[in-house]
Amino acid sequence: MLALVIFIIILFLYLKWKTRRHSDEPPALPGSLPLIGHGHLLVGNTTRFWEFIRDTSHKCMELGHVAYFLTGPFKFYVLTDPDDIFLLSNTCFQKDEFSYEFTKQLLGNGLLYAPVPIWKRHRKLISPAFNQQILDSFLVIFNKQGRKLVEKMQVEVGRGWFDQSKYVKQNFMETICLTALDDCVTPEEANAYVEAFENYLNGNILRFQTFWLHPDIFFKFSNLKKKLDASIKVLHEMSDKVLKNKRALRKLNETESNTENSPKLKVFMDLLMDLDGGVLTDQEIRDEMNTIIMAGHETSANVIVFALILLGSHPEVQEKLYEEIRRVFGDSDRDIEKQDLSQLIYMEAVLKETMRYFVMAPFVGRHIDREVKLKNCTLKPGNNCLILYYGLHRHPIWGPDVNEFKPERWLDPATLPKNPNAFGGFSIGKRNCIGKTYAMMSMKSTLYYVFRRFKMQADHTKLKFKLDVLLKPITGHYVTIENRS
Repeated sequence: MLALVIFIIILFLYLKWKTRRHSDEPPALPGSLPLIGHGHLLVGNTTRFWEFIRDTSHKCMELGHVAYFLTGPFKFYVLTDPDDIFLLSNTCFQKDEFSYEFTKQLLGNGLLYAPVPIWKRHRKLISPAFNQQILDSFLVIFNKQGRKLVEKMQVEVGRGWFDQSKYVKQNFMETICLTALDDCVTPEEANAYVEAFENYLNGNILRFQTFWLHPDIFFKFSNLKKKLDASIKVLHEMSDKVLKNKRALRKLNETESNTENSPKLKVFMDLLMDLDGGVLTDQEIRDEMNTIIMAGHETSANVIVFALILLGSHPEVQEKLYEEIRRVFGDSDRDIEKQDLSQLIYMEAVLKETMRYFVMAPFVGRHIDREVKLKNCTLKPGNNCLILYYGLHRHPIWGPDVNEFKPERWLDPATLPKNPNAFGGFSIGKRNCIGKTYAMMSMKSTLYYVFRRFKMQADHTKLKFKLDVLLKPITGHYVTIENRS
């Protein structure tokens, strides 16, 4: 008994020393308890996690746009100021310890979470795969997928409320498979991949919320680890199969290229495998493939899901979008071409405002590996930081209509914040989204086909959310559609 009391006292003193606040550090969020800090506020499901991030963003803004919270011995700074976020994003490039540790089994050293030296090397190698000429070649796929989506949704016309997200997510998964993997994956395999990926993301967030499962010594004996291992098995088996099939197809295409006049469309996997033979290993190719699939379909699909809901909830915005489509395309039902994309200015405003209003990744984490002097305080090395993009997008610099969905704000520079770092839809700083242009092209193509064909109704005020790395609707996201004349 005495030994237990001594252990608790030592633990308490250690945690108090480890989490002490230096005089030049930001203030702590309210609600901390001895030993566990703010850990009790995190416990729950993925809906509770979203509520924690949302509430933390608002409290952070009240405390001067920088604060911290504790989970046991771990300190997490939180930021909502655009200047502080820009400085940190270009000073500390290493992702936070939890993001890397919890995702390395699947994404390994892919661009999203790779350690800094690997990220720099891979980014330089992979950037040419996202040049405009290659992206323009994907328009044939975007057009095909846009037409396929509206044909599948046609069965819902006049049938009342339905879940449009299932159509959108399947379509974007097929699109990323076609542009990243070619035809190496069947629709059934793609659906199994999506389900396993969703389970994996949910499990990772659950582990972060369950602070006693942070140490590997406890986590490895948990049922949660068994569930995550099952998801990983599905994902890795498909990755290995794709890599094997792609190698076989490349050999076949090399043999047939002598008899074919027209070159075959190169997808991202081809471009990665052009780096084969010592530049990138099989494991590195698999890591980047998984990263491209996750980042390439999950984020864009969620933006479109929310965009359809917001457009269905704001008929005046929907009609302005349709008027622009008519202005660019007239009465024709032709495919979208690269010169059309730059003319869809209002559509781009709708997409940007959707990403501001419902930020897809409400936060990203960074590890503080050096002292960072912000405007009003200092962040100490050895801790982690959450950049709260939700809070950034609700910052008062957006004006008194910050809580309104208003695409028009993007059409006039005078109505936008003067600070260029106020928008984090594609992240901020040098470690930003490498696929920004790809995403905008695919999303514009989708909105063109959907609103060329349909009128939509929805009610965004009924939405409820969860957060499993990305913000996702769980209720209130149904829509109704009818054909345009």
